[in-house]
This record gives sequence, C-alpha cells and structure tokens, in this order.
Amino acid sequence: MRLKITNGTIITPFRYIRNGTVVIENGVILGVHEGNIDFADATVINAGGNYIAPGFIDLHIHGGGGHDFMDGSEEAFLKIAETHARYGTTAMVPTTLTSEKEDLLETLDLYEKANANNHKGAQFLGMHLEGPYFALSQRGAQDPRYIRNPDPKEYEEVLAYSSSITRWSAAPELPGAIAFGKRLREKGILAAVAHTDAIYEEVLDAYENGYTLATHLYSAMSGVTRKNAFRYAGTIESAFLLDMDVEIIADGVHLPAPLLKLIYKIKGADRIALITDAMRGAGMPEGESTLGSLKNGLKVIIEDGVAKLPDRTSFAGSVSTADRLVRTMIKMADVSLLDAIRMITLTPARIMGVDKTKGSLVAGKDADIVIFDEDIRVKKTIVKGRIIFNQE
Repeated sequence: MRLKITNGTIITPFRYIRNGTVVIENGVILGVHEGNIDFADATVINAGGNYIAPGFIDLHIHGGGGHDFMDGSEEAFLKIAETHARYGTTAMVPTTLTSEKEDLLETLDLYEKANANNHKGAQFLGMHLEGPYFALSQRGAQDPRYIRNPDPKEYEEVLAYSSSITRWSAAPELPGAIAFGKRLREKGILAAVAHTDAIYEEVLDAYENGYTLATHLYSAMSGVTRKNAFRYAGTIESAFLLDMDVEIIADGVHLPAPLLKLIYKIKGADRIALITDAMRGAGMPEGESTLGSLKNGLKVIIEDGVAKLPDRTSFAGSVSTADRLVRTMIKMADVSLLDAIRMITLTPARIMGVDKTKGSLVAGKDADIVIFDEDIRVKKTIVKGRIIFNQE
C-alpha cells in the first residue's frame, strides 16, 4: 500500500520538478519531493526519466475499444474504462446520446453496476446526459427521432430515478430550458449549453440560471447570425464574452490550429477542458462503425482520424484518446506542456467539482498518476495508487 515513484520530471500546475519523487500510501499522495527520498517498505517505480503527471480527466466521452455506453451492457462500461486507461485517462464522465427515456434509465442502471465493479479502468465521475433537449437544426450526428423540448414531467422522473447524474447538456433557447437549468443547479448538477442556435441574450439568460459550461465549443452551436439584416452574436461568441468554461475536442480535426489558438488566447488554460468526445471507434482500426447503441445507433465511417456520417457531410464523433489531445495542443496550438496538462487535469477537475481530491499532484489528493515520454506516449497509468496500465 506504499508506493514511491522516482527518477522523473513531476508536472505541477505551476512548474516542473526535475528528478522528483512522489510518495503514496493507501492510494493517497503523501508528498511530492525534489530528489530521491527514502520511503521505507515502499514499492518503487522508476519513471525512467519520463514525465510524472496527474491522471487525465475526460469529462465528455461516449465510448472506445469497440463499445459505447449506450450498448446496454455492464461490459461496455468496463471495457471503455480499460481502453482509455491505456492512454492516460484516470477519470471520466460517461456520456449518453439522445434516446428514448427507457434506454436512458437502463443506461443509468448499468452505470451503477459498472461503477461498483470498475477495478481495472479509469474511474467514473458520474453520468453526463447529452440531450435529448436540443435544437433540431444543430443536432449534428444526434438522432433526430429522439430530440425534443425539456419536459418537467420527464426530467423530474429521470432526476428522481438516479443520483449518478453529474452533468446535463441542453439547448438553452428551447421552451422550458431556463427552468430546467435552474432545477439542475438546485440538484447540484452541472448544466451545459450544447447543440444550440441560441444568440447572446439567450445564452446570457442561461448563464445567469445555471448553465456554466459550453459543450464541445464550435461543434453544433451557433456563431454570428443575421436576422432582418441585423447581426447577432451566437453561442460561440457568448462563450468567449462570458466567464463560462468551455470544453474542446482537441483532436486536430474537429478544430483546426487557428481556432485552437483563438480559444486558448481568449479563454486560457483555466477555462478550457480538453475532451475526447470519443465514440466506440477510439482505440480501434479505421472502417465502418456505429455511433450510439448497437441496437439503434447510426452507421458511421472512421477515416482521417475522425468518425463521419456515411455521406461524409458531417463529423459523427471523435475517435481521440486523451494523449492525442495533449499532443495536439502542444504541436498545433503552440501551448506549453504545463498548460496542456492543466487543461486535461486540474481544469476539468474544478469544472466537475472534484478538484479537492483530483487534478494535481498535491499531498492529500488521490494518487491518480500518468507517466509518459516526450511525445506523450503513456508508459503507466495509476488510479488511487493502483497500476491499471503498464506498457511493459
């Protein structure tokens, strides 16, 4: 139960500690030190001169390794957690797609079972319900059959059914969406704007009533629009103007380098969370796949490092892994390693309200750690002091 990680460069939120040592007991960090210190009766991990960083936190993910959280099986949850652990993810927020209410409730049940048996993969931090309260015009690859307006009778039933919901994404301009946001805030659930055609005034109203995060910025949301010759700021500009957190799919495909640089310049590392938004194709070869459940999901094709609709008119989800997000921000957006790591550790931890126990290598926090090389290739992934992936 005692672990010592030494001979590596430790990444803190503010600096590097060269040739540092992290000491752990019973899954909790006891201290972070310069040099190699004595720690009796500990299992020693030699980092081999690589980086020692907080574990990656993915607050928006649908699947990976050939599985989706909507597949209707506990195995899918566990295999997705194991797949992404190989790429440095130590905590994740499983995410749904628009669906029938019955499928949603079944997925919440399966989350509870899988969470109790998840010993080999990234930890679960609660469920993210993405939809079904979206603007049809901004549905992206979400199935239009299930898109609808917020219904208090429906969402109150869902909220009463499960205590595992930690975030919910919706279009704030829909009838009833503001009351929905208020209700989520009362329940301590993170409300996010997503798949929306809202203009600034509507986003501002939403922000003041609980919506504090922009789901996959630029994807499936309005920019500057014109109505009767007058210009209106859209959701994208609103996210920039307001003190709103944003998440971005930094796979290098959904957002090109200039937009990655623009977002970083305006919002900074403290307001940006890197997400995979990965579907079942993450960690899998390119070719045909399915977005959503195997029972009634959408057929897609994976090529060019992204999932697309079969007619190639739209992206249909990411196949990214967390290590790729970090590499993209460094190589394409010219972001420092410190800030790139912050955007996938401490910032998402704060957004999800778990930064007291996760997100940085600090005494008293969970020993969620990833060891990787100069090219962000993961060597080891550790969750609460347990090695769950070892490249060797």
